[in-house]
Amino acid sequence: MTLEKGRHVHATHERKAMLTAGLVLGLLCAGNSAAGVLSETDFKQAESLKPLFTNLMTNLVETAKRPEVPSGDAGCINSTIRELLQISDELASYEYLSTMQKDLTEVGDDNATRSVVKFAVDKTSSILSNERKRLVALSEQCAKYPVGLGKAQEALKVIDATTGILNSIREGL
Repeated sequence: MTLEKGRHVHATHERKAMLTAGLVLGLLCAGNSAAGVLSETDFKQAESLKPLFTNLMTNLVETAKRPEVPSGDAGCINSTIRELLQISDELASYEYLSTMQKDLTEVGDDNATRSVVKFAVDKTSSILSNERKRLVALSEQCAKYPVGLGKAQEALKVIDATTGILNSIREGL
C-alpha cells in the first residue's frame, strides 16, 4: 500500500469513527433531554461519548502512521482500528432509529420515544459486548507487541466506559 493510499484509508477510518460516535449520540440525545426521556446527567454522559471515540480513533490512526512504530505493533493497531470500524458498520444499520426517535419526540410521545431509546441502548450495548470479546482476543494476539497491546487495551477501556454510560442510561429509562 502506498503512503498516500494509507493516509486516505486512515482518514476514512477516522471519519467513520466520528460518524459512529455521532450516531450513538444522535440515537441517545437528539431531543430527548427536552422530551423528558433522558435526565440532564444522562444527556451529559451521552455527550461525553463523542470525544471519547474521536480521541481514541485519532490516537490510533496517528500512532499507526508514525514511522518509528514497529510493523508488528502497527499491524495490531490497524487490527484494533478495523475492529472499531466494525462497530461503525453495525451501528449504521440502526441509523433509521434516529429519524424515528426525532419524529416521536416532535409528536410528544414519551413512551414511544423511551422505547426507541431503550432499543437503541440495548442494541448498542450488544454490539459493544460482541466487539469487546473480539478486542480481548486481539489483545491476546498482540501480547508480544507492547505498543499494539497498549492501544488495544485503550480501545477496551473506551468500550467499557461507553458500556458503563449506556448501562447507567438504560437504568434510568
